Amino acid sequence: MGKIRQYVPAGRRGGRVPPKAGPSEAGPGAHHRPAGPRVPSLLKPRSVAGQVFLLQLVVVLLLIATAVVALVIQDSNSAIQEAGDRSLVAAESFAKAPGTAEAMQSDDPTAALQPHAEAVREKTGVDYVVALSPYGFRWTHPDPDQIGEHVSASYGEALEGEPHQTTFDSSLGKAVDSTVAVFDEEGTAVGLVTVGVTVDKVTSTVQHQLPVIFAAGGVALLLAAGGSALVSGRLRRQTRGLLPVEMTRMYEHHDAVLHAVREGVIILDDDGRLLLANDEARRLLELPPEAEGRPVTALGLSPALAGLLESGRAVTDKVFLAGDLLLAVSLRPVDPKGGIVATLRDTTELRALAGRAEVAGGRLQLLYEASTRIGTTLDIKRTAEELTEVAVPRFADFATVELVEPVLLGGEPTGARTEMRRIAAAGIREEAPLAPVGTPLRYVPGNPVSVGMTSGRPVLVSHLAMADGWRAQDPEQTRRVIEYGIHSMISVPLQARGQLLGVVEFWRSEQEPFESDDLSPAEELAARAAVCIDNARRYTREHTTAVTLQRSLLPGTLPELSALEVGHRYLPARAGVGGDWYDVIPLPGARVALVVGDVVGHGLHAAATMGRLRTAVHNFASLDLPPDELLAHLDDLVTRIDQDAAAEGNTEAVTGATCLYAVYDPVSGRCVVARAGHPGPALVSPDGSVTFPDVPVAPPLGVGGGLPVETAELRLAADSRLVLYTDGLVEARGRDIDVGLGMLREALAHTDGATPDDTCRAVLNAMLRTRASDDIALLVARTRLLDPAEVGEWEVPDDPAAVSRIRAEASGRLESWGLGEAAFTTELILSELVTNAIRYGASPISLRLLRDGDSLICEVSDGTSTSPHLRRAAITDEGGRGLFLVAQLSRRWGTRYTDRGKIIWAEQALSAGAAGDLSGLLMADL
Repeated sequence: MGKIRQYVPAGRRGGRVPPKAGPSEAGPGAHHRPAGPRVPSLLKPRSVAGQVFLLQLVVVLLLIATAVVALVIQDSNSAIQEAGDRSLVAAESFAKAPGTAEAMQSDDPTAALQPHAEAVREKTGVDYVVALSPYGFRWTHPDPDQIGEHVSASYGEALEGEPHQTTFDSSLGKAVDSTVAVFDEEGTAVGLVTVGVTVDKVTSTVQHQLPVIFAAGGVALLLAAGGSALVSGRLRRQTRGLLPVEMTRMYEHHDAVLHAVREGVIILDDDGRLLLANDEARRLLELPPEAEGRPVTALGLSPALAGLLESGRAVTDKVFLAGDLLLAVSLRPVDPKGGIVATLRDTTELRALAGRAEVAGGRLQLLYEASTRIGTTLDIKRTAEELTEVAVPRFADFATVELVEPVLLGGEPTGARTEMRRIAAAGIREEAPLAPVGTPLRYVPGNPVSVGMTSGRPVLVSHLAMADGWRAQDPEQTRRVIEYGIHSMISVPLQARGQLLGVVEFWRSEQEPFESDDLSPAEELAARAAVCIDNARRYTREHTTAVTLQRSLLPGTLPELSALEVGHRYLPARAGVGGDWYDVIPLPGARVALVVGDVVGHGLHAAATMGRLRTAVHNFASLDLPPDELLAHLDDLVTRIDQDAAAEGNTEAVTGATCLYAVYDPVSGRCVVARAGHPGPALVSPDGSVTFPDVPVAPPLGVGGGLPVETAELRLAADSRLVLYTDGLVEARGRDIDVGLGMLREALAHTDGATPDDTCRAVLNAMLRTRASDDIALLVARTRLLDPAEVGEWEVPDDPAAVSRIRAEASGRLESWGLGEAAFTTELILSELVTNAIRYGASPISLRLLRDGDSLICEVSDGTSTSPHLRRAAITDEGGRGLFLVAQLSRRWGTRYTDRGKIIWAEQALSAGAAGDLSGLLMADL
């Protein structure tokens, strides 16, 4: 029967192709493996619920695998049995079918049996139905080419009437072959029928049962996942989301902290038994080694403390005595179900630490207050007073400060260092028998104060009654100090930049005596105060220097003038020295120049710049320049100063300076005013009305850029008051300039009939309620007019013959003024000046004589701008001596230019003997 395997149809052999072996990485998903970190997270879950779920997953998968393996084995066995039964039934059915035996005994069995065999094979689903002769020759076969072939097999069992079955492996898989014999009516075997069926032909139960198994496994996995999720959620709620590793780490950390803290912690259950005690609690309570689990009353504690712990009531910082320690105990219930937590602190150590911390904190607070309260001003005396106010009463009951004499004046501390003056003192009481403020002090060598000044270190005297060196200073005074109750003292030298400025003494009467720990805060206080005092000293020196410079640069006593009566004021700002200035400059012809200026800024630079500008104005005024030209020259000067400063790298420029310049002529009452960035003047008429004349304003000095300066011409009546001022008078922080001008108008309106000096006082009282933030210069000039009878004027024809007539008329005028003794000198001067004007000048020519107090002024004007020059003529020269004579005979002379030419003037002094004797002068020139 083994050869029956070869009768499998050829078409069936290729119908089932086994899967091809290939690399495990083949396939579309070969390059999409899960990321590395996920595998450990899935295989090694961190949560307990995850671990339980993983265990359940493994168990379910093992059960499913076992069921599938068992089912597969069972199904394989039942499939072979069923295949055998099917082949046997088909063989017996075909053998016992009516006509089978007759067909086998016919002449052509193949023709009779082949159709029936194929029909049975197709209907029953077997692989083949073969009829054989008793001798093994095939009568039927699915492959007609195999019919007639001999099959070499043993069919003895089948021929004897017993079915014969054989299981074998064919090309289509495992197969079962069943062979039965066909008998005739006489019981003789006339042939054989063999039927073969492959196991795959049999319907497998596995295909029906596997979905059920997998569905059951899936349901089990879902139930396991749901249970794990519930467990995981509950665990997260109970562990507050902490994982086992985190819980372990937290426990380790908490355990380390619990035993490391410097505070005892014990936990008791609701029955009063000790559950846990950290190391500090064991040390403080001296607990036995096996204390856990024992009642708190059996731990050897004091009855009061044990009763409190057993009661379980909440308390805070209740103090109990435990041996030599004072323990502060706090109790809190753990939860409503029972149990408490108690904390214990050693207040013995804490109180000592708290006392030291309180002392250190007090000293820090003292030094902080010293840094904020000492040195708020740059006043030496006030700084010393602030030092005493900070020290009393927090650090000392009394405090005194003495400084070296030069320091008080802003100078360097030189000379004998022990010669000082007390400038500040403070105490809890005022009647202390200490030297009062202002007392000069000189300490003897053995005095602790002198020792400290020599060594530069603080000196502590814990008991003044036993300090012989201190008592030797003044036995009577020191006796009163000791009887008053002052018992200890610390003396600290005040040093800055290596120089001794003074000394500060701290005294105690009601507080505990000073100790060595008090030296450090005392020295720190003195160091802070010394720096502030030194800063104040240096500021005082610089301020004194600046004030001295400024006062020297400002005009002192203004000249007495017949044209004007002047009042003036200068008020420095809170910041100190500023750059405001004023001036009154006499000009030829009885005229007067009034100047007010302002240099932006404060300090030495502003004062020095103010002095330079004032000097420049004097120089320009000596040239008798008109106001517009003078300010133009001043603007050029400031520009050059700024350029030179910039070239030298100096950032302090003059730019921003302002100036007002006015020239008043008392003969005509004409006043020409020009201003560069400066506030305009105020004018008070004789009737008391106040106006602000419209004067064109030019840019401030240094920023004009070559722009022309315009002038305004005012006609001032006699007794008019011209008020010039700087912007500090009308401008203030939080006040508009228009408001300031209105206040100035109101103040001037209430000064009717007042003198210029009284006007200055009234204006400042009305305008300033407090010290101004900017310095102020104020100048008030009351105008006067010369009596026309004191002026003589003549028109001079362009003819030398007219000189004698003009000389005679001038002499007559001098006689009428009572100046006959000056006639000869005046005739010489005017003859020379008039002759030069006729000879070298041009028409119109005029002569004017002015009598101004003790001066007689002769002015000759002509229509040319040629200026005469003084020279010394040689012996052989016929001329050239005229101006020399004029210069020798007059007090001063000069030239000024007008719009229509020039004026040559000469001023004579009318005092006794002013004319002098001309004989010596004439003989010297011969």
